[in-house]
Amino acid sequence: MAITAIYPGTFDPVTRGHTDLILRSTRLFEHTVVAVAESRGKGPLFTLEERIAMVESSLGNHGNRVSILGFNTLLVDFATTIGATVIVRGLRAVSDFEYEFQLAGMNRHLSPQIETLFLTPAAEYSYLSSSLVKEVAALGGDIEGFVDPIVATALQKRIG
Repeated sequence: MAITAIYPGTFDPVTRGHTDLILRSTRLFEHTVVAVAESRGKGPLFTLEERIAMVESSLGNHGNRVSILGFNTLLVDFATTIGATVIVRGLRAVSDFEYEFQLAGMNRHLSPQIETLFLTPAAEYSYLSSSLVKEVAALGGDIEGFVDPIVATALQKRIG
């Protein structure tokens, strides 16, 4: 049975930690949909289209194993629309667990047929977040090891 997983996030910007989890998800599932949330409420630095393009450039070509789609609906509704039965979420630290546990519980209540799977990032990315990358970039720090070069260039242009 082919299982489609969905890996949601704002990806503002996509980091090497995100791509690590996406690529690991492709080893577990037939198809992984990277679902880029519009997230107007969070006030992302990049537009939805820019974030989708950055995810595409960071991942390269993975044939039909990965799709990148934007969405602006309830996650479980979007997952149902695309036929995903698993939500993949990353846990970097214990501090992530409480929030992610609440989300998983709400998603299970809203859509019991969709399971949530937690993956931990590779050790070298366990501290990495989009927020930290933006802060380092804003303060003139080197972010090349944290993001794809195209993302680093976009951040430098946007932040200055």
